[in-house]
This record gives sequence, structure tokens and C-alpha cells, in this order.
Amino acid sequence: MTDPDANPIWHPGDPADPSLPLPILPGHVSPGRFERVLRAGLFAVTTELAPPDSADPADVLARARVFDGVIDAINATDGSGANCHMSSLGVCAILTRAGYSPILQVSCRDRNRIAIQGDILGAAALGVCSMLCLSGDDVSVGDHPEAKPVFDLDSISLLGTARVLRDEQRFLSGRRLDGAPRLFLGASINPFAPPAEARVFQLAKKIAAGAQFVQSQYCFDLVMARDFLSRARDMGLLERCFVIMGVGVLASAKTAKWLKSAIPGVHIPDETIRRLEQAEKPRAEGRKIAVELIQQLAEMPGVSGVHVMAYKQEDYVGEIVAASGVLGDRRPWSPAQHCEQRTCA
Repeated sequence: MTDPDANPIWHPGDPADPSLPLPILPGHVSPGRFERVLRAGLFAVTTELAPPDSADPADVLARARVFDGVIDAINATDGSGANCHMSSLGVCAILTRAGYSPILQVSCRDRNRIAIQGDILGAAALGVCSMLCLSGDDVSVGDHPEAKPVFDLDSISLLGTARVLRDEQRFLSGRRLDGAPRLFLGASINPFAPPAEARVFQLAKKIAAGAQFVQSQYCFDLVMARDFLSRARDMGLLERCFVIMGVGVLASAKTAKWLKSAIPGVHIPDETIRRLEQAEKPRAEGRKIAVELIQQLAEMPGVSGVHVMAYKQEDYVGEIVAASGVLGDRRPWSPAQHCEQRTCA
């Protein structure tokens, strides 16, 4: 295992130094860059880092570096698909220490309210500034089907729990905290799962519970996306929450058909599948589709950013984002960029 202190990634006094407190700006709840980007009205780009089957922090950093200069925040998945990997909290600690802006994912499947509240405090103490609240996939679909699910909380009550810790500075038991976690709270949404017309009410519930940003399931149907956003706008929800739309990178028509049939709520139009079937180079066509979706989503009122999900195609995320042009001349902060500016070794 590497020794992180032998060649420190951060340097005393620089913004990545975890010992250096950052100010919370007026109207903000965290000192995180992700919240700053959104509140500044910039179009945000996030992605997912699949945690390694490893205890070596170098494996996490190697996966994160492919996103340098193109991503505002990195989600660290929490047992996605009910499969076991390095914990989201561990990944976020490594990313934060390196200067990245991670989003902690917390799944209700594996921990009760005692453990979850402790993890939230621990994450905030380590410098994590953003948190995504999830119910979690059932253990029956993962690699440990014999595991016992917990589900003491669900995604909505988890949002409420985090808000109590942050805003009321107390545990759910009523016991006071000596210091509150300063976290930007998020949730997931799926505008494409039937009945689609009811999904805006789920969004309203999550906002009422404390969600300040939401990340959506894969968006391949722009008509459905516009309808969802229109309904949300009519209810005044887009003024209270930042909407980050999910964009998937399809490798083939076979992959698209599997996602559509096997993953609840994933809707992929037949035309998209036909494009992949007829393409001479399906992977390249899948990336082209992702670029087009990002460009069109960026033009939709109410969309504050995109969440690019490129499972086993992470190396192409930079190419896709650059080709979309949604960042303009902006280059999201990264440890490598910071070292270039300071001529770090």
C-alpha cells in the first residue's frame, strides 16, 4: 500500500489542504466547490467513480485523474447494485484529501440510523461537502444475496435526518451536537419510471425533506425530460432545487436493450437503439449520442447540469464533455491543474 504522507498530494496552505478551513459563502450551506458552481449559475458536470475492489488509495486516485479538468464533482457510489467495493466514505476521504470535490452516497440498505448519523458526522469532519441520499438496491440483485438488508430509513427520511444534524445541530434522539455538519444535500430522481406523471410529486417530497440538488436516472428521452421539467416548473420546484440530468454512455445496442429491460425506470427510445444497431462503430456512436444529449439538455430551462455515467468507459468522459462544449472556456478545478499553476512536483 502506498504511504500518502511520503509524497503528499496537498501542500500546507493550499486550497486542497484539509487542515485549512474554507468559508461558507452567504446563502450557502457548505464550503464545497460543487455548491459554489451551481449557485454561481454555471452549468455543472458530475460523474461517478466506481470504487475499487482494493484497499490501496492509489487505485482511487488513478480512477479520479481521468476526470481532471472536466468534472465539477465526483460521486462515490455506495455498494451500487448491492455489490461490495471500497466504501463511499473511504473513497470520499481519499478524494477530499487530494483536493477533489466528491459527493458522498449514503444508501439506507446497509446501515441503521445510528451508523448513518455517525457516518455523516465523520464525512463532514473529513471535509466532504456534498451528500446524495439513496434508499439502495435490494441485496437480492447483488453479489451477497444472503446479506440482511436494513432499510431503517428511506431516502426521504435520510434527507430529513441529515437536515436535522445540519440545521438543528442535534441527533434524531434529541441529543445536541457540539458541531454541525455543513453539507449540501442531494437525492436521486427518475422522471422516466412509470407512472411518469407522478414523478414530479416524488421530487416535491424530496425537496420538502431537504434536497437542494437532484441527480436523475439515465435520460435518453428528451420529450419526457421536458414534460417533467415543465411540471416541476409549474409547481415552483425548480426555484428550490438544482436539477442535474443523468446522461448514459451506451457501448452497443445490446447494452441498450439490456438496460431497458433489466433496470427499472430506464427508458431508451427505439430510435436510439436503431442508431446503435446501424452504426459501423457502435461505441463511437454511443459517445456521439451522449454528446448530443448533453448539448440539448444544456439548452433546457431548469437543467443546472448533467451527471455523466460511463460505466467501463470512464476514459471517454473528458472527450464527451469537451465535444459537447457545455463548459465553454471554463476548466473545472483539479489537483493536477492546481499543481500546474503552482509548479508543484
